Amino acid sequence: MLGGQPILILREGTQREKGRGAQIRNIAAAKALADSVRSTLGPKGMDKMMVDNIGDVVITNDGATILKEMDIEHPAAKMLVEVAKTQDEECGDGTTTAVVLTGEFLKRAEDMLEQNIHPTIICDGYRLAAIKSQEILDKMADSISIDDQETLIKIATTAMYSKAASVSKESLAQIAVEAVTSIAEEIDGKYSVDLDNVQIVKRQGKALEDTQLIKGIILDKERAHIGMPREVWIAKIALVSSALEVKKTQVDAKIQITIPSQLEAFLAEEERILKEMVHRLKNTGANVLFCEKGIDDLAQHYLAREGIYAVSNIKDSDMKKLSKACGASIIMRLEDLTDSDLGAAELVGERRIGDDNMTFVTGCENAKAVSVLVRGGTEHVIEEAERSLDDALNVVAAAIEDGKIVAGGGALAAEVALRLREYASTVGGREQMAVEAYANAMEIVPRTLAENAGLDSMDILIDLRKAHASGDKRAGINIETEEIVDMRKLNIIEPLRIGKQAINSATDAAVMILRIDDVIAAKHAGGGGSGIDPEDE
Repeated sequence: MLGGQPILILREGTQREKGRGAQIRNIAAAKALADSVRSTLGPKGMDKMMVDNIGDVVITNDGATILKEMDIEHPAAKMLVEVAKTQDEECGDGTTTAVVLTGEFLKRAEDMLEQNIHPTIICDGYRLAAIKSQEILDKMADSISIDDQETLIKIATTAMYSKAASVSKESLAQIAVEAVTSIAEEIDGKYSVDLDNVQIVKRQGKALEDTQLIKGIILDKERAHIGMPREVWIAKIALVSSALEVKKTQVDAKIQITIPSQLEAFLAEEERILKEMVHRLKNTGANVLFCEKGIDDLAQHYLAREGIYAVSNIKDSDMKKLSKACGASIIMRLEDLTDSDLGAAELVGERRIGDDNMTFVTGCENAKAVSVLVRGGTEHVIEEAERSLDDALNVVAAAIEDGKIVAGGGALAAEVALRLREYASTVGGREQMAVEAYANAMEIVPRTLAENAGLDSMDILIDLRKAHASGDKRAGINIETEEIVDMRKLNIIEPLRIGKQAINSATDAAVMILRIDDVIAAKHAGGGGSGIDPEDE
């Protein structure tokens, strides 16, 4: 106010909430979102049915998918969506764990705020705890090599335990491990895995057990001409990025034909050029042609007559996958093609899958790009199978790249909680309370696993603490027998990266939300009061 007149700084209609009220509402929104996905955690977790505004249905218990499908408005809750997104991009698994951890960190922080502990002190304590957690995880980790196929399969199986596709987890895990080990490339003594080189093709029909790995590429296209062979064994493959047709002039031109013989000569010349192109291709020894652009109808006829299998209008990404799979070089101009540019495959052929004719390039030796053909009875089954397979591929890739694994089943969280409590006494000051709260929050993972399995979470937690205090750092929950056992003996294993990334992402999000003391929301922007209402929980 100035002289009795209000000074307007913000636009009329802007909503503003500051101080403790803003912090509490942000924490409440994040907690509500975390609680909404908490019931999906673990092998006994439940699924969510997501229905969008046009009636499309998604049934899943994958945290990243659930949060992506939810129409979330509250800005603090959106940060948890980012946590899940980051976890999914970095690890492919552990998204629900990361979100649940974030919610629990904030819940414990809320208790400290009510004790008038400053948010900055809480954040400092959380940061110290996160750094110490990374050290603890590194000490817990065991080494693994790409040759340890048995352990890699156990890692892939663990990632699928909680998915709807778990009924076929053994076969899918085998496929995931074979796919990742095929495309892994060793660079300076370390392995690198680009999962873009694993092509997943979904087709409805048959059973989930009929999902198969193809050491090559599947193209959603049929042969260019019906006269071409349906199958080519011992294929010599040419990859050409230009069109197989008579080139048009670079400038506008007009050809004036006055007598019939000139037209006949013109057509004959076109035919000669196309015939020469096919002849040049045949002379290299190629019997299969994949063309990124179009193939002239007359050229298709000559290719068919020479017994060459050809496919046109292939996507650039598929051309690159073909090159990595069969070892062929992608040639800009057909004139530059030589026999050394050709790739090889045991079989190239057309198969009918469901209602579609597709081209299969199979039996590629040392293929650095592979395909997985996912089958299933319904669309929802296939979609969930793809998500399960994606998780398995990602965790196997993470294990191979990092070479480090840890026990699952809540063992990691329980060990971190125990060691953080020991560390807290060395911190001193009010940050010690934040470190202890962080340690207690870590136990939300084994507690939730127990609750979702219908077990007494308090009894389980007491037994788990006792096991870890006695030095059993791999002790976790066997939800079938309700016992605390060594998770490595139970084959519940996960890459170290999942735990480290989940703790980092959850800590970063919790700290960011705690440091907000003022929410300014423009009109109609869905500000502090919009989105998830904690009263609804």
